[in-house]
Amino acid sequence: MKRLFIYPALAMVFFMNTASMCSSDSSASSTDPTPVINTAKQGTWRVTSYIDSGTDETNHFTGYNFTFDNNNVLTASNGTNTYTGTWLVTTDDSNDDSPSNDLDFNIAFASPADFLELTDDWHITTYTATTISLTDVSGGNGGTDVLVFTKN
Repeated sequence: MKRLFIYPALAMVFFMNTASMCSSDSSASSTDPTPVINTAKQGTWRVTSYIDSGTDETNHFTGYNFTFDNNNVLTASNGTNTYTGTWLVTTDDSNDDSPSNDLDFNIAFASPADFLELTDDWHITTYTATTISLTDVSGGNGGTDVLVFTKN
């Protein structure tokens, strides 16, 4: 008789524990893009690190200030040259290269070639009021790219 009671009780504890673990993984706060969007729109930013599959290419963006505007317009200007692209923070696509991350920071530039390199669906590694750190696993060679914006 005790066995009949213990097995269902253990099964119930197991299922309740599993259900509680699943619900905490899908927290609304971790997939809400609003805090990242609000952070990016405040002030101007500079690229303090751009590593393309192990190669430091940060110098390609020296002197450029990046502005993330309200209408998803991304502007990079160094006082002489100005390039316009788009940006958007979205909930991560579970079919992409890193489904464990919750948000993507999408950047798109049409030209020039150095800025075209930034075009990707970057994964938000961390962000604070002064730093936005992004990573991407390259589809071509499997290398990891790192992009860090720091607020001016």
